[in-house]
Amino acid sequence: MKQPHILCEDKDISEYVILPGDPARVMKVGEFLDSYEEIAYNREFRTIRGYYKGVPITVTSTGIGGPSAAIAIEELISCGAKYLIRIGSAGAVQSNIKLGDLVICSAAVREDGTTNMYISPNYPAVSDIKLTNLIINTCEELKYNYHYGLVRSHDSFYIDEEDEIMEKWSSRNILASDMETASLFVVGQLRGVKTASILNNVVEYKSDIKEGIVDYVMEGVGPVEGEKREIILALESLVKIHNQK
Repeated sequence: MKQPHILCEDKDISEYVILPGDPARVMKVGEFLDSYEEIAYNREFRTIRGYYKGVPITVTSTGIGGPSAAIAIEELISCGAKYLIRIGSAGAVQSNIKLGDLVICSAAVREDGTTNMYISPNYPAVSDIKLTNLIINTCEELKYNYHYGLVRSHDSFYIDEEDEIMEKWSSRNILASDMETASLFVVGQLRGVKTASILNNVVEYKSDIKEGIVDYVMEGVGPVEGEKREIILALESLVKIHNQK
């Protein structure tokens, strides 16, 4: 059955799925594939399917925020997705994380609304440990600079207490903030699929959020290289999973 939002059905979706937020990043992933075709583009949900080193890969954008991401993830799982890796953008919450550095997420603080609609706040948002360890090993083989640990998922950029909130989480060893990782981890755990999240730092800690994102969109060197690296890292990791079966 065709899903109502992503407009895909079972035959369109591989068990290996990469999840950028931005629909434009879907096509950037496509540039690294051996071949691909666009399956659907509805609202913020753009999907292509192709092959990387002979392995079938689906790429679907999730849009911005937990509600949109959860919709995409649920519908992809309904179509047969089993391994889902987010490749997203993040803002650093530690001063040692530089532009273009990758953050590989172990778990996420659930400071969002979507996951609370699914289950009580004491339920953890954690990645699949085997998939995440494989990504870390692959990252080290590729010699990419990365950080590993906890991140925070939230629902708004423009709140009055932003600086105070960042200082609080920085003191608690949170590495970075995004808006979708917690939703991916919680839905993945509840539905019994394997999930992981790779984030590209596009805003340094205590820098201006608007300026940082504008610089990224305008092809800032560090974040653009980070985006390329997270794409390659996700693809190479999925090939490893496939070959281990």
